[in-house]
Amino acid sequence: MNAIKTRKRIILAFGIICLAFIAMTFRVGWVQVVRGDDYQKRATRYQTRDIPIPAKRGGIYDRNGKELAISALTYSLFVTPGMVQDPGADGSDLRLTSTVQILADVLGREEAELREAVLNNTRRFRLAKYLTKNQADALKQAGIAGLDLQEDVKRYYPMGAFASHVLGNVTDDNRGIVGIEQRYNLVLSGTPGRWIKNTDVLGNSLSYGVEKYYEPENAMVKTQSKRGYAIVMETKTGEILAMAANPEYDPNSARIPLDPEAAAYVETLSNEEKMKYWNAMWRHPMVSDTFEPGSTFKLLTEAMALEEGLSYPEEPFYCSGSANVAGVTLKCWRHYNPHGAETLTEAVGNSCNPVFIELSRRIGYDRFLRYLELFGIIGKTGIDFPGEGSSIIQSREAAGPVGLATMSYGQGIAVTPINLITAVSAFGNEGRIMQPRLVKALIDNRGKTVEEFRPQIVRQVVSRQTAGEVAYAMEAYVEAGHSGVQIPGYRVGAKTGTANKAIPGGYSTDTDSSAIAIAPMGDPRVTVLVVMDSPKGIQYGSGTASPAVKEILENTLRYLNIKPDPIPEETGNGAA
Repeated sequence: MNAIKTRKRIILAFGIICLAFIAMTFRVGWVQVVRGDDYQKRATRYQTRDIPIPAKRGGIYDRNGKELAISALTYSLFVTPGMVQDPGADGSDLRLTSTVQILADVLGREEAELREAVLNNTRRFRLAKYLTKNQADALKQAGIAGLDLQEDVKRYYPMGAFASHVLGNVTDDNRGIVGIEQRYNLVLSGTPGRWIKNTDVLGNSLSYGVEKYYEPENAMVKTQSKRGYAIVMETKTGEILAMAANPEYDPNSARIPLDPEAAAYVETLSNEEKMKYWNAMWRHPMVSDTFEPGSTFKLLTEAMALEEGLSYPEEPFYCSGSANVAGVTLKCWRHYNPHGAETLTEAVGNSCNPVFIELSRRIGYDRFLRYLELFGIIGKTGIDFPGEGSSIIQSREAAGPVGLATMSYGQGIAVTPINLITAVSAFGNEGRIMQPRLVKALIDNRGKTVEEFRPQIVRQVVSRQTAGEVAYAMEAYVEAGHSGVQIPGYRVGAKTGTANKAIPGGYSTDTDSSAIAIAPMGDPRVTVLVVMDSPKGIQYGSGTASPAVKEILENTLRYLNIKPDPIPEETGNGAA
């Protein structure tokens, strides 16, 4: 009886085992055959990491090939906490301690800080970025499981704060946020590479995995002014040879002001206040901000009158020290000692307000506005730079006769510096307005020119004759000794301007002082504009901005190897 029971149990057990084996065989077949493709895709998806490798951002160079912004290869360090930890029964962790000691030595950081970072994370995280090749090699040689190095790119500006407002800066992930870096971000960024690797569930490389690497593809002290800025433009092409503003900032540390006191102040701000401060610091006043140009604007008013046949260079005028406009007395800057009899050309040199008030009366608001459009004062120049500002022009109703009169001599109207220098350069270019441009060409990483930007004529704003007559007035202004920009051997044309700064409800005692010059007048090559914001002491443009214009012109003419103007031969009866 017992033998029969035993046999039945054996048969039952064998049957169960057979059924289990059949079920397992069916399940394996289901997984490997029926659902094989699906599970294979899942495994590939879970075990494969497609890590983007940032492209090496293209460089920015000056026209002579000097590096202004470059990118260097660096490394980011990732840590998988579970792989660098092995707690013992007594709570100690010799593996973590050893790892932290090595990391502290290589990274130059505190062990306690590194240990806390590992313990506070449960998944793979980035512990450090911008590691040098030597640091990366040292970590590779240490052979610590759970540490992964990934190539990264860091932006460097070799010349520090030089031309910072023009170049701009980038975010931590190398995306341009202001300046040329932003305007040409797509060109400079290139195409990111990829690092495809097989990993386990924690993100660590599998010893049997396959890796494939795809290379990335590649782009004020003398005047005590609050700010000072300058532009140097090639007169006949519109190309910007130089453009700078002060105070500067260092794009290598774009969020830290150069002034220690300012840097300390920024640290006290909220995140929202910091962002406002940084945007104001990065903002380029030469392109984005407006100012009242004062007497430099008289050149445009003169050109309007000449072009319309409403005056001529030798027309006689008389300055009594003031002019009455719609019952309002507008004074000449030298009302205490009136200029008296003068020609139009002399009035430009004397910077005589009453003469330009009379010209504005002849021109009228409609024609005045039309010429502002032609000169590009209304609207934007279209310079290849982000954040270009717009001029502020009074409407006919707001201006009235008085507003039109003050605009004629550069007050009650606000322009951007790039607007002004583009317009005035036309007088050295036979009356043609050019498209201003910062970037001359785009070049790939093999040195091949991808795109070259040719000089572009926007329009003929005034005739060649009118442009020549205004240029003559500018040169006469310098020869009379009014400008402060005389350069021995060179014929220079210039105009200075001073205007009180507008504030709510009127004007302050602070001024914007400016000077603009073209040289050499025999064959105009460069135009220079300097603007000083709220200078102390001497406030006239001839005493504040002119010295800077003269120095910039002298250096630029020498740098470009522009020879002095030929000395005219003297003629006479002679002697026997």
